[in-house]
Parts: sequence; structure tokens; C-alpha cells
Amino acid sequence: MAIRVEPVSDEDLSTRSTVQLVGELGERLGRLASAEIRLAKLELRDKGRQAGVGGALFGAAAVLGFLGGATLVATVVLALALVLPAWLAALIVAVVLLAVAGLAALVGRSRVRRMGSPVPERALRALREDLDDLRQAVRR
Repeated sequence: MAIRVEPVSDEDLSTRSTVQLVGELGERLGRLASAEIRLAKLELRDKGRQAGVGGALFGAAAVLGFLGGATLVATVVLALALVLPAWLAALIVAVVLLAVAGLAALVGRSRVRRMGSPVPERALRALREDLDDLRQAVRR
């Protein structure tokens, strides 16, 4: 979503009074600050959503790992114990469950890493540019 801010006009400011210029400066700075805050909110909302998906996948991995282990361990170990020694049946089932849980954790970690830094970088970059432009305008 793009936020549009009106460009500074090219009109001759020498015909305006200082009071008018200061008033317009305050108004423009207010609009600029509002636009920067909206941009930061949008960016943080998007990053929060990505972090939530990654966190939910971590939670799902934990719950599924536990529930799967609890139900399958008993069933599969007993089934395998019919043809293998009980300890070997339990070991095979445990290795499979841990591999599935590890895979889910890796997918969750990649989703969290894809998010990047939680800092609203575009908003900060735009704010720095605005401050630089303001400094240059004041020096003129």
C-alpha cells in the first residue's frame, strides 16, 4: 500500500509573510509526521503477521509432536513388537516422530527468518530523507 504525500510546491515564497510561512511549515510537518506514522504502522503490522505465522508453526510443531508421539508410540510400538523386540520397535517410532517434529521446526524457523528485522526500515529511511531535506531547506 503506497502512501502519497503532496510534493512541496515550486511557488515563490518571498511574497509570503514569516507568519504564513511558519504556519504552513507547521501544517506540512504535521502531515509529514502523520504519513510517516501510518507507514510505520503498516510495516509493523505486516511484519507482525509474518512473525505470527512463524510462531503458530512452531506451536503446531510442538503440539503435533507431543500428540503424535503420545498416540502413535503406544499403537505403533505395540504393532511392531509383534515382529521385533519391544525396545527396537520403540526406538524406530521415536526416530520417526523426532524427524517429523524437526521438519516442522525448520519450516517455522524459515518463516520467522523470512520476516527479517522487526524495525520499520522503510519508515525510518523515509524519515531520515525527510530530515535531510528539511536541513537542506533550512540552510538555504
